[in-house]
Amino acid sequence: MKYRTYLIFGAPGSGKGTQGKILGAIPRFFHCACGDVFRQLDTRTQVGQAFLEYSSRGELVPDEVTVKLWMARLGDMVGSHTFKPDIDSLVLDGIPRSVNQAKIMNDMIEVKRVFHLACPDRNALVTRLKKRALKENRFDDANEETIRRRLETYEEESKPVLEFYGPDLVKDIDATQTPVKVLQDILCAVNTAG
Repeated sequence: MKYRTYLIFGAPGSGKGTQGKILGAIPRFFHCACGDVFRQLDTRTQVGQAFLEYSSRGELVPDEVTVKLWMARLGDMVGSHTFKPDIDSLVLDGIPRSVNQAKIMNDMIEVKRVFHLACPDRNALVTRLKKRALKENRFDDANEETIRRRLETYEEESKPVLEFYGPDLVKDIDATQTPVKVLQDILCAVNTAG
C-alpha cells in the first residue's frame, strides 16, 4: 500500500517545518519532518556521527541512508498507531531531497500534491535561518558559510525534484507571505488535489 502523501518543498528557511507542523495538527494528516528524524539521532552512534559529518559541511546525507532512516521512523509510527496510513494523509518536509530519493520512494508514496514554498530572495532565507539558529539552538543554521552552502546544495540537488514531479503536481506558493496566508494557499490546494 502506497502512503497518500503531500510534500512540503522549498529551500532551507522557507517555512516547511512551520507549515508541516500546522498541517500535522489537522485530523487525518500526519506530519513527518526528515530533519527532526536526523536531529533525534544519537550522535554517539555510527549513523549519528555520519549525519554530523555531512550536516556540518552543509551537505546532504547519502540517499540510501536518508530513506532507510525515514522508513524506519515511519515504520515505528505505523507500529505505534500514531500514523494510520489507511485513513491518514502523510505530510512530508525535508524528504525527498534529491531526484534519486524521489525515485527510491516512488514505490512507497503516492504524491497528491507538492507545495513548493518559493522564496527567491536568498538573503531573506539566510536571515531567517540565523534567527532560527538563535531561537532553537540549531547548530546547522548558525554559520553563514554553511547556510549559503546548504542553499547551493538545495539549488543543485533538491530543486530538480520539482521537475521530477512535474507541473501537474507542483503548486508554487509565495513563502514570503505571512505564515497564515501560506497555510491558506496550501489548504486551498489540498482541497483541489486529486
